[in-house]
Amino acid sequence: MTTEYEPEATRRAAGDTESSRANRGWWDRNADEYQNEHGSFLGDDRFVWGPEGLDEVEAELLGPAEDLAGLDVLEIGAGAAQCSRWLAAQGARPVALDVSHRQLQHAVRISENGAARVPLVAADASVLPFRDGSFDLACSAYGAVPFVADPVQVFREVRRVLRPGGRWVFSVTHPIRWAFPDEPGPEGLTVTSSYFDRTPYVEQDERGNAVYVEHHRTLGDRVRDVVAGGFRLVDLVEPQWPAWNTSEWGGWSPLRGELIPGSAIFICVRD
Repeated sequence: MTTEYEPEATRRAAGDTESSRANRGWWDRNADEYQNEHGSFLGDDRFVWGPEGLDEVEAELLGPAEDLAGLDVLEIGAGAAQCSRWLAAQGARPVALDVSHRQLQHAVRISENGAARVPLVAADASVLPFRDGSFDLACSAYGAVPFVADPVQVFREVRRVLRPGGRWVFSVTHPIRWAFPDEPGPEGLTVTSSYFDRTPYVEQDERGNAVYVEHHRTLGDRVRDVVAGGFRLVDLVEPQWPAWNTSEWGGWSPLRGELIPGSAIFICVRD
């Protein structure tokens, strides 16, 4: 009788190629569980920025909904394309891109159940398969950015495919959360790690091969990366945990959400 190996969690260096390969495999393996667990929260055609439940309908971080009609929009790290379907409902022309083929299969499944169809593209965010100036707007709700070793390369690619004046809005885990354990209860309220330790979080198999990688950047790092990628940062949103949201999602919870921010949303413009 054999038992399945539980990946070892560690902090070590992990470059572009290893990170991309590991995370593509992780999302392909875990897409079913992810959609089963979080699909009802995300909906089939909602635009939710993170575990707090901040909805684009109220937030308007992409701009007023009535101004989205007719825009070419690229969603990066789209998962099952829930956000792209919402964009399509506003009259935009979205393209949903994800590194995981299995995540995009869930997008097909949802569309086959009666939801709107949107164009789907399987590709790495570091090498976008689009011509220069193809889009008016780009967005990402927890997609790609936390999982790449070189976010500046992603930002430069996003800038390349955006038209002048285009907006790039993305959400990530708030950097302060890296100092705390990834636990939703009281045990997650005590600082246990250095906020300034940028060593990637890696889960690896018995041979030492990475099977999941997430990269930590401080808040200042993120701002500098945005500028280095050719963007102007116009706003930084740190959503407060709303009273209506009583759910837990990994290390996110109402308990922690009352005390520290869980997400950071960067609103950038390509001049």
